[in-house]
Amino acid sequence: MKVGLLTREYPPDVYGGAGVHAEFLARELRSLVDLDVHCWGRGTGEGAAEGLTRHRPWPALDGANDALRTFSVDLAMAAALAGRELVHSHTWYASLAGHVGKLLHGIPHVMTSHSLEPLRPWKAEQLGGGYALSGWAERTAAESADAVIAVSGAMREDILACYPAVDPAKVHVVHNGIDTELYRPDPGTDVLERLGIDPARPYVLFVGRITRQKGVPHLLRAARELDSSAQLVLCAGAPDTPEIDAEFRVLFEELSRGRAGVHWIPEMLPRPEVVQLLTHATVFVCPSVYEPLGIVNLEAMACGTAVVASRVGGIPEVVQDGVSGLLVPYEHKDPEGFERDLGRTLDELLADPARAGAMGAAGRRRALGEFGWDAVARRTVEVYEEILHADR
Repeated sequence: MKVGLLTREYPPDVYGGAGVHAEFLARELRSLVDLDVHCWGRGTGEGAAEGLTRHRPWPALDGANDALRTFSVDLAMAAALAGRELVHSHTWYASLAGHVGKLLHGIPHVMTSHSLEPLRPWKAEQLGGGYALSGWAERTAAESADAVIAVSGAMREDILACYPAVDPAKVHVVHNGIDTELYRPDPGTDVLERLGIDPARPYVLFVGRITRQKGVPHLLRAARELDSSAQLVLCAGAPDTPEIDAEFRVLFEELSRGRAGVHWIPEMLPRPEVVQLLTHATVFVCPSVYEPLGIVNLEAMACGTAVVASRVGGIPEVVQDGVSGLLVPYEHKDPEGFERDLGRTLDELLADPARAGAMGAAGRRRALGEFGWDAVARRTVEVYEEILHADR
């Protein structure tokens, strides 16, 4: 089976859950199908021998709206799909390429939705008028795709609610996965010490981008009332806009003036270093206001760490409330209530390290048993086969 996989993110340029998904899914798919990967990057020939082609936005569009630059990459990707039997796109950044490739080459298109543009209205702050274009591209691809893969049951419900023209029979649930060999407890503390984190003191850890979606400002406000003995470690970078970056910096500086042990790591750390940070955290926190699944929660669980997360989207399908972590209800009309409850819940586990440890162990067992990437790849190929057989 000759498959073209299309993604914006791919190593070494992975900054979010969709990129992690594409990286590990491609790794497992290579033993099951004849796979070509097309991603963003410099140069169009680099990696071709390994079935990898990198595309960059057209130079004529340098300085143009990001949505237009994305569409130029999509056209290049679609042109490169000759000889493929099926195209599989990830996120709106590549969905138009999948749709155009389907029309141009007469092949089926599978589209994985990692998030939905209508549920991320704050992106208008980032894309301006391009937000209308990104939504158009996503809707057009979803309504025309031969199959849509949702990364959680909650995501499937959102797809059908946002795009009622999509046939429910075409929407399949295939959860994200985790590599439990790469993400496993690391007893070392050298990374913590280098970063100035005290291994002897408990700490709450956040790992993610500085975006409205990830709820970082909510966390910084909630942290004002955290137990003073606890540290807060923020692996937070890649702000969506200057505005959210400025808001984050003001809140961070305010929090730092009021308490000790607040650490901000703006650069993207190598995976082994993140694993060590995850391992030694008393609690991992995911304050997202929208999250189709949340691979980062799986990463924390695989490292044996308890999770405190928002009860939104697909997170409850990963984090078992009261077993591998604690969930905090989120209501956009009551941000202050969410921040108050988030702080109290974090303090609850900080005050009971034995309970937090037991939750971490339960999370590791769940990650091992239910979220392996090999199973994700096999379920994905089953979707491919169903479509190809239906066309014959």
